[in-house]
Amino acid sequence: MALLSRRAFLKTGLATAGAACASQVPLPAAAKPQSDGELATLIDIRKCVGCEACVEACREVNAAKYPEPEKPFPKMYPSRVKVADWSEEDKREVRDRLTPYNWLFIQWATVVVDGEEKEISFPRRCMHCQNPPCADLCPWGAARKLENGITLIDSDICLGGRKCQVVCPWDIPQRQTGVGLYLDLLPSFAGNGVMYKCDRCYNRIAQGELPACIEQCPEEVQTIGPRSEILAEAHRIAREEGAYIYGEKENGGTNTIYLSPVPFDTLNQAIHKGPGKPHFDPVEDQMAHADNMAKAMLIAPFAGIAAGVSRVIKAAKHADEPPEDNHEA
Repeated sequence: MALLSRRAFLKTGLATAGAACASQVPLPAAAKPQSDGELATLIDIRKCVGCEACVEACREVNAAKYPEPEKPFPKMYPSRVKVADWSEEDKREVRDRLTPYNWLFIQWATVVVDGEEKEISFPRRCMHCQNPPCADLCPWGAARKLENGITLIDSDICLGGRKCQVVCPWDIPQRQTGVGLYLDLLPSFAGNGVMYKCDRCYNRIAQGELPACIEQCPEEVQTIGPRSEILAEAHRIAREEGAYIYGEKENGGTNTIYLSPVPFDTLNQAIHKGPGKPHFDPVEDQMAHADNMAKAMLIAPFAGIAAGVSRVIKAAKHADEPPEDNHEA
């Protein structure tokens, strides 16, 4: 059977994409009841020694997901849309902040614990919110929350418009220019790349395996399990050992729960914050506001259609590729 040309594929595919996707409009996570099946991670920073075994494991396991951009980059209009390029070798190896090639890093702080000055370390990555504004407010439907509580960004759909980073209370997602769907749609006017962040090894979890960072940690800093059980254990430790909890209520609740030997406002003052380096500030539920919830409900139908259209375009690209010759000589 002859392959359809891209033009022919788009002509037939785009005509039905809207109707097909409109029937599968995603409901914003903030409008859904919280699932009992959501997984949470408990990060006990009292145990962390800063060895970066988790960082190494994350980079090794997710290397195939990292971007390989096309260069030179298209010139963007308007010019305020800046290039974000982390693909050069020296930048790919950056490990002291979040980047498109480093989804987990070790943050350090010097604090006073029991009257003694102490340097402590802890892994930082996506918080995987229960009501993630990145997923609810992505106009292209690229960011979404899975039933098990994981929030991920689909690199095949993402246009790199940075909306997810803007609405994230911790500015987690990071952009790489020169990769993704925008190159096929509007390379000089679309979002300028793809956004990347921790996806909590969703593919490993789907196969019954642990996230790489948890599996390779020699100090058992992280524990993963049903959120209700993780919170119960966090409160037990806090009650019996005087630890402090972060993530239970921040942004309406997250699926990343931290335990600290000092209050988080103290810890927050001691860490270096900035681009790619998240804070430990208190965070109100971003999706509790009526205007944000209304935006999410308005965006949802268009996000569903946009996701469908993007998949048609992706399929059209593959349709133009020559078939592999499987005949033996």
